[in-house]
Amino acid sequence: MSSIDKTKLSRREAMAAMGVLAAACCTGTARAADAAPAVKAKASLQLYTMRDPAKKDLPGTLKKCREMGWEYVQWSGMPDMPAEKIREALDTAGLKAVACHCGVEGFEKDFEGQVKFWKTVGVTQVGPGGMMGDCQDSLEAWLAGAKRLDELGAKLRAVDMTLAFHNHDKEFKKFEGDPRCKLDILYESTKPENLHAELDIAWVFVGGANPAEYIRKYAGRCPMIHAKDLAQKKTLTGGVQFKALGTGCLDWPSIFAAGKEAGIEYYTYEQDNCQGDIFEAAKTSYDFLAKNLA
Repeated sequence: MSSIDKTKLSRREAMAAMGVLAAACCTGTARAADAAPAVKAKASLQLYTMRDPAKKDLPGTLKKCREMGWEYVQWSGMPDMPAEKIREALDTAGLKAVACHCGVEGFEKDFEGQVKFWKTVGVTQVGPGGMMGDCQDSLEAWLAGAKRLDELGAKLRAVDMTLAFHNHDKEFKKFEGDPRCKLDILYESTKPENLHAELDIAWVFVGGANPAEYIRKYAGRCPMIHAKDLAQKKTLTGGVQFKALGTGCLDWPSIFAAGKEAGIEYYTYEQDNCQGDIFEAAKTSYDFLAKNLA
């Protein structure tokens, strides 16, 4: 073998060695990524669940919620109070508000005032409980509503807040001439960073869709979802009966698996109605989430 051939061989060997080294580095990086701890999801409480006892005794209700184990809450359905008083009540109880339900109209009329209000409370995610009333009757109106939400979400991001949309089952209906359900139209017409998907998994189910599939569909866009359970698969005459988490008909193993993949940060328990003691239901639900999110 000539010296030239030896040189070529050395180069081939060098290239091969570099390839092995690169592969090893990539494997190491992948292993490091696999070993990186995933974001641990937290349990939170939608205070709308406790609206009835809170009307009679807000401090006592908040105190009981904290004693159950709840630490994070979503402010909704509570008595009208100045922001400072809300924060004081939460601090006294040892609770932290991470989100709220509120209309977008307030932000459209007085953006700075609303931002100051909710930042005083401690909230970082705000959002309506549904589409604005004047944006529901037609596809054109719905798209106009999506545009308003997208624009508001962009403004909120600029002040380190986020906007989220909470669905019910009616968002799974369709407008004539469009094959998509209303919820998909909304999310396809807005930027993920401007409008988060606060998926209410019970209403997703009642709307005829699969909660786990919808969580995966909007992975990375739903840091907070509403965790709710149903008494049975079909709606009852006159409405839907909700249950404490883990005691109804929803497929929780598939929901938790999807949530882990999608990066859900908060499972926010909400129970619209209760046939028994709401405090007992809330405690059962906290224990269920604490066990499954451990």
